[in-house]
Amino acid sequence: MKHLILLFSLLSSLQAFAHLGNISGVAYDEKTNLPIQGVSVQLTGLNKVVFTNELGQFRFENLPEAPYKIEIAHVGFNPQTVTATVKDDLNTFVKVLLSYKSVELTEIIVPSQRPHDQQLISSLDIKLRPVVNSQEVLRMVPGLFMGQHAGGGKAEQIFLRGFDIDHGTDIRLTVDGMPVNMVSHAHGQGYADLHFVIPELIQGVDFKKGSYNAEKGNLATAGWVDFRTRNSIDHSFLKLEGGQYDTFRAVAGLDLLGEKGKVKNQSAYIASEYSYTNSYFDNPQNFKRLNVVGKFHGHITPNTNLTLTGSTFWSKWNHSGQIPDRAVESGLTGFFGSVDPTEGGETSRTNFNAQFTTITPKNNVIKNQLFYSNYNFELYSNFTFFLNDSINGDQIRQKEKRNLFGYNGSFSTNSTIGKSDWTTTFGIQYRQDITNGTELSRTKDRIVTLEQLKYGNINEIDAAVYADELIKVSEKFTINAGLRFDYFHNKYEDLLQNPSNNIGSAEASIISPKLNFYYTFNPYLQLYLNTGKGFHSNDTRAVVQQNGLHILPATYGSDFGAIYKPFPRLLINTALWYLWSQQEFVYVGDEGVVEPSGRSRRYGIDLSVRYQLTKTLYFDADLNTATPRSLDEESGKNYLPLAPIFTTTGGLSLQMPTGFNGSLRYRYIADRPANEDNSVVAKGYFVNDLQLNYTKKHYSLGLSIQNLFNVKWKETQFNTESRLSNETTSIEEIHFTPGTPFLGRLSLTINL
Repeated sequence: MKHLILLFSLLSSLQAFAHLGNISGVAYDEKTNLPIQGVSVQLTGLNKVVFTNELGQFRFENLPEAPYKIEIAHVGFNPQTVTATVKDDLNTFVKVLLSYKSVELTEIIVPSQRPHDQQLISSLDIKLRPVVNSQEVLRMVPGLFMGQHAGGGKAEQIFLRGFDIDHGTDIRLTVDGMPVNMVSHAHGQGYADLHFVIPELIQGVDFKKGSYNAEKGNLATAGWVDFRTRNSIDHSFLKLEGGQYDTFRAVAGLDLLGEKGKVKNQSAYIASEYSYTNSYFDNPQNFKRLNVVGKFHGHITPNTNLTLTGSTFWSKWNHSGQIPDRAVESGLTGFFGSVDPTEGGETSRTNFNAQFTTITPKNNVIKNQLFYSNYNFELYSNFTFFLNDSINGDQIRQKEKRNLFGYNGSFSTNSTIGKSDWTTTFGIQYRQDITNGTELSRTKDRIVTLEQLKYGNINEIDAAVYADELIKVSEKFTINAGLRFDYFHNKYEDLLQNPSNNIGSAEASIISPKLNFYYTFNPYLQLYLNTGKGFHSNDTRAVVQQNGLHILPATYGSDFGAIYKPFPRLLINTALWYLWSQQEFVYVGDEGVVEPSGRSRRYGIDLSVRYQLTKTLYFDADLNTATPRSLDEESGKNYLPLAPIFTTTGGLSLQMPTGFNGSLRYRYIADRPANEDNSVVAKGYFVNDLQLNYTKKHYSLGLSIQNLFNVKWKETQFNTESRLSNETTSIEEIHFTPGTPFLGRLSLTINL
């Protein structure tokens, strides 16, 4: 009898299982016919939600035979509801074509699926604000400020979370996964020049503050930002811009495959940008920049996407440099003047990036990426004027030639244990930087070399492996745990020393654990706690000189925050954060030395608000506080120079169905200490910018105004000791680069 009961139960189970089926599908962009990642797909009434993968695919398994209603939604696209019928032991396929629409905050929900990967703020902002340049897009990271202090060709100085990051020491920047930061750079550790990105080709920005992602390693202490460029362009286009101060710009994009490519789910384009300006300085900048990029994206097998990107970039410019307050006050030079008019530079970068994404039959994701960059840099600067050389002046040349290549690979798999879902990812990364003739020299008029201070070849390797586990414990509670291991090998050949004893090397490794928690109470409230260890590497020249000391100082941080939607048209993201650093580094690239400045602590509050005032008008504001302090100095003398303590950005964005759209922006940074005892203050500023567009199917007109109210402001400031040619002693005070005055530009875009 027992055997009969067991047999009957088994047959019943098999019969029940035989009546289960699946629903699978792909979400496509209606314009390009390319798959869309991150689309929310929900089975109505069953509380089952998934997001499309890198190939736009989604899948629901083990569903009883019945008709199902499927709700599909994505920011900036019209939502859709489709019906699919599951039949016995069969797979029902659904193809979804999504069309663009204006963003409605009422449709945005706080997702419980994969919360560790969600960035609601960036995806909203990139849809709402007109893209003017790649720097403006970087400013979409709440609390991130930038300042230019050497003409338009040099990388901007970056500020975030109480850090004066210089040009990238504590923020990890990538473009389509390819590194932007240059380690052991001639001008500073982590130097990140984003000017090779054409702004019209930016699809979106992924970011996160803090060091909470196992995939992100070196330099990701204050945070990381990844630019995603377009896989396709809707149509060929030509854009022309002109403005004050002899400012001209031309951008063109050519769709190479057209409708034939869309039928095959493929795209290819080539685009180019040329810019010229003399800028607003008294000393004409004669700035020139050229960008060329080509990209292919498509299926090489039904489950494998291939993306190939090649680009080249070149820029050359003069700049007025930093000027001391006393030079302006005495009338020696004007506010937009110059002390040494021979400053300037030239740089170039050529990139190749190959990305393969494969979805296996068992829904595992395999990613492979190979990248290569050839990079050249030459910069002439003079920060101290006649302090060190009263006859020839203190001009310096920083120069390098670099080859950078590497690999990123990962394998992700999904499994179910009980009622919990597990996403397991294993990754491997490799990066090698080889420079030829990294140089710091004292020069005169750019053409005369007076003395070589540093001259050598760098070979730096960063090899890493990581594991990441995303556990959906329930529909509301998610845990993310990660572990990362990095190994560094630094080698320096000093070409100024005796060849028999001029090569030094050092190596080090570091383990970085991460642990994050997310609890989604409902579609309108989510709490999260992020914790993690990060690090920033030191300059190879300093590492070798110090016999391997301080190669990889660690940071420890945490965020406790909330994403809250109290009303249908209001979205709030706020966090309390803390960051402890084992060792602060100040790289004085102008002297070729790295100055360790001890342990530090930072904490603060981030608040971001997005509110839809009307159907077409949107308001946003980001407010960020920080308290940065050195832990190895006495109170009152433990300020971190130039670290921001309060910043806020915001504005209004307009999207009209008639074709009018635009944005009125503001940015404010408060006064901040310029030295350790706060006796010298870097003055804050409040600046407004305006962008207006009129867009039709075949053309678009644009008006861009920087510094709308023509305020006088100092974009970058440094407390520097210097001596002018008519002075007998040196003076330490604020040296600054003036911010742009009122600057208007007109643009015309023709869609071909």
